[in-house]
Amino acid sequence: MSAGLPVFPWDTLADATTLARSHPDGIVDLSVGTPVDPVAPVIRDALAAASAAPGYPTTAGTPALRASAVAALSRRYGVTNLADDAVLPAIGTKELIAWLPTLLGLGPDDVVVVPELAYPTYEVGAKLAGAQVLLADSLTQIGPRSPALIYLNSPSNPTGAVLGADHLRKVVGWARERGAIVASDECYLGLGWDAAPVSLLHPSVCDGDHTGLLAIHSLSKTSSLAGYRAGFVAGDRGLIAELLAVRKHAGMMMPTPVQGAMVAALDDDAHERDQRERYARRRDALLPAVKSAGFDVDHSEAGLYIWATRGEPCRDTVGWLAQRGILVAPGEFYGPRGSRHVRIALTATDERIDAAVERLAA
Repeated sequence: MSAGLPVFPWDTLADATTLARSHPDGIVDLSVGTPVDPVAPVIRDALAAASAAPGYPTTAGTPALRASAVAALSRRYGVTNLADDAVLPAIGTKELIAWLPTLLGLGPDDVVVVPELAYPTYEVGAKLAGAQVLLADSLTQIGPRSPALIYLNSPSNPTGAVLGADHLRKVVGWARERGAIVASDECYLGLGWDAAPVSLLHPSVCDGDHTGLLAIHSLSKTSSLAGYRAGFVAGDRGLIAELLAVRKHAGMMMPTPVQGAMVAALDDDAHERDQRERYARRRDALLPAVKSAGFDVDHSEAGLYIWATRGEPCRDTVGWLAQRGILVAPGEFYGPRGSRHVRIALTATDERIDAAVERLAA
């Protein structure tokens, strides 16, 4: 099966990583987007409190977790008309995305639509299911095909572009006419800077009708819980029930202590606001430095990345930055259209962001 999958992209950055690490002041790693800030005490306390859990966890998640997810989506993002049984925890959203086409029973006769510039796991998941992949950013590009699954990602990884409510509404209507499922990866939804992202489940998009819709959420970025593998999917009750049934058989159960930690993270908005403010400060420092160093920045109005170009092949830009001890991701990781861009992450400590700013100025 692995023969049909691409090379894991990060494995190709070894030389650039070595070069960046050789900088006298050390590497500034702005490539992967791994959270670096401390986990909030309220979450760690909840994890510890739930640690005496000798029995098997429930695949569906605890009632408290499902209720907290519904409440958080309503309170933070204006999502309405969502029932507790329309939420399902996932062992990190990468796991869910990688297996979603398989869990939905898709196969060789099915088409999965993936954005032209996208998180690589959308395409990997389709290939794991043996489905066909179509790269498209517009309904016109899809043409007469009737896809089984359409992926959206707003704010986008890698570009930081935001899809407006009108665009999302049009996609929903088009998909419903053809019986397609729309899955929206919304892990950066709370990180809008120059634009206000909206959920696929927001009433301005779907009128409160979640039929055929799945919204995928992660606590990795907003709560610095990448190490906890804490995510969930919400939306169409029938689809959630279908996913639950298969995940039960597959043993895809989130550990009970992590479920307890998720409840605390979803119930507490203060730590989420604090984390957002940290990223905002880092963006305010890094974005002008990137532009002053001669880069053009495209999109980047939301999320945790700056999508930048020097008008040259992306690997040349990666090398130029590595010489200055800064490691970034080449845009080609995310599709052919990224061949002249790099993705620069905001997920580094304040001290490392300041170091990057100084090196770009020099």
